[in-house]
Amino acid sequence: MFEERAIQADASQNELTEKDNSTQHYEVLMETADCLASTGKYDEAQRHYEQAALLSPDAAGPYVGLGVVALQTSSLEDAEIAFRVACRLDPRCAKGFAGQAMVAQERAHFTEAFGMYLKCLEIENDNMTALLGLFQTSCQMGSFDKIIHYLQVYLDTHPGDTSVMYALGALYKKDGRLEESREVLRNILALQPEYKDATNLLEEVEHGLAQQGQTGTANG
Repeated sequence: MFEERAIQADASQNELTEKDNSTQHYEVLMETADCLASTGKYDEAQRHYEQAALLSPDAAGPYVGLGVVALQTSSLEDAEIAFRVACRLDPRCAKGFAGQAMVAQERAHFTEAFGMYLKCLEIENDNMTALLGLFQTSCQMGSFDKIIHYLQVYLDTHPGDTSVMYALGALYKKDGRLEESREVLRNILALQPEYKDATNLLEEVEHGLAQQGQTGTANG
């Protein structure tokens, strides 16, 4: 009886050790793949992501990595498949939705890209890839309400991010909300006086407001 329990205990311990080793191996593969991808060694990165996927078939991460590699090498169909698999494995995979949106944007399917970026931001409202992508597709589609909302949400928790503040100021201007644009741009310049793009855009906004005032006076 004692020997049976000892054998079972050894078996359980071995199983735990194997699981720990497998987890560590997976993490090493992912870290190596991410490093290779970031330095442009896409073939090697792909091999490491594929090995990680075999080691942990239910994990979304390797498929996100494969999608990024495919996107970088302009293999849009492979990228789309990989990102879709990532979202199937993890329905809250923000990077998977952002990846699908980037593929759609590359194909100039802006409405589809817009919807995917929104899904990403519903899961992760400070995802910068999705915020930038939504900004770009909003400008291409001429539809600004959604992205303005998400930029405002982002700035509630990152109030000093002048690049996002600038995007918001630019969108307010495009949407004809010049007073709000001026306020945001002035706030940027209070934080970062040397921000030239903000200075130039503020001049345009001030000119627009002056013209509105002249029109109002003339009509009055």
